[in-house]
Amino acid sequence: MIVETGKVVALKGDRVWVQTIRASACQSCAARSGCGQKVLAAATGGRANQILVANTVSARVGDEVTIGIDEQALLGASLIVYAIPLLLMLVATVLGHQLSGGQDSGAMLAAAGGLGLGFLVVRKLQGPGKTGYEPRLVRVNRIHSENCL
Repeated sequence: MIVETGKVVALKGDRVWVQTIRASACQSCAARSGCGQKVLAAATGGRANQILVANTVSARVGDEVTIGIDEQALLGASLIVYAIPLLLMLVATVLGHQLSGGQDSGAMLAAAGGLGLGFLVVRKLQGPGKTGYEPRLVRVNRIHSENCL
């Protein structure tokens, strides 16, 4: 499971908004020298991200929490988001090229249509009620002590 620490900044019904900063993941990653994610984090100054997750651990505003997502879910979501649109774009390009008699303009129009169709398919696959690819709250990081005020 991939985990990240964040802070609850707002409640919304049975869900909470958790604010995280991505910089910590880049420090321990072996691919940090050749990764685009590190470049993006550096360009944004490690800006905070907010994510809406189900409040399964009774977190309150101000609590430090740990959120996590299974590696297989992340891999599956990445495959769906990237592979399906790309695959449909390539198939549509070949079909458009064949159906237009070898015209590049037909292939380009079909490629755009296939990419758009791929985005619609992905949206349908990850529609409302599908929580398998969502991060979840793992725990509230509270320190309980008699001596602390």
